[in-house]
Amino acid sequence: MLYSFVKIIARLALPLYCRDIAINKKKYLQHKGPLLLAVNHPNSFLDAIILCTLFDGTVYSLARGDAFKNKLAAKFLYLFNMFPVYRVSEGVENMDENYKTFELCKDIFKKNGIVLIFSEGRCINEWHLRPLKKGTARLAISSWEDGIDLEVLPVAINYSSFKKFGKNIKLYFGDIITKDDIDYKNSHGNAIKQFNETLRSQLGKYVFEIDSNDKSALHKAFYVQQSPLKKIMLFIPALTGLIIHAPLFYFTKWLGDTLIKENGHDDSKMVGFLFVFYPVFLLTLTVVVFLTTRNLLSFLALPVLPFTAWSFVQLKKQLD
Repeated sequence: MLYSFVKIIARLALPLYCRDIAINKKKYLQHKGPLLLAVNHPNSFLDAIILCTLFDGTVYSLARGDAFKNKLAAKFLYLFNMFPVYRVSEGVENMDENYKTFELCKDIFKKNGIVLIFSEGRCINEWHLRPLKKGTARLAISSWEDGIDLEVLPVAINYSSFKKFGKNIKLYFGDIITKDDIDYKNSHGNAIKQFNETLRSQLGKYVFEIDSNDKSALHKAFYVQQSPLKKIMLFIPALTGLIIHAPLFYFTKWLGDTLIKENGHDDSKMVGFLFVFYPVFLLTLTVVVFLTTRNLLSFLALPVLPFTAWSFVQLKKQLD
């Protein structure tokens, strides 16, 4: 229930944070399970937020195990359909927990559910496909061995920026991998190797390979042309949105930088705090205007203020 409610809010909020999302095969957003989304991992928690928001069905996500160390945090993450996956660097003693998580995933697959896994393992802000870990292959092969007709969908997600809101996103789906594409009954090591080679060939087609200093390549890959008429029509609303929302933006940025020191999480911090504080900000301004004017038209601020924010996102600088 909570997941579904938050998903509705996230869909409404997504245009305020992302200027443009280009998707090559939108039909997959309605795809049913059993389905494993095998995704690259360039932008921390935002990668999962984008995909869970866009897919019609419920998406269960596998997240780094150390995020579950705090019992209160773990309960919160489980509420949002997130399960832990531990790396060797997070303690060999925790590796057995991965088998429990995989069993949970297979139970979801048996109910025609969808699970998301980050096949590179860790998050790094870069336009580059890194070596694939074995977890995706192991989960897929184990499911096939248990008689589950699991499909694996390669997903490449590319961002115009890792620090600025109002980003352009290129979300590309590869071709589905099934048990017929992998000789999974071969030796376990060979099956994992074949799976990763197949997955990498798919992701390699769609994960952008761009040097962060190559501004020309970034412009070519991500810049979205806008008509002069659109710029003229949105100029005043955009300026209004900038003035009104600037205090909230700088407050959430300061709060995120103060509370969360880990690198590579700029987008996730901003999205997370705005998700919490923007409704409060919006309602507070609306109530203040109403109490000041005693005019019921004051409640038009509820749709108008987000529109001004969206207008600013449309016209602001697209690239770093």
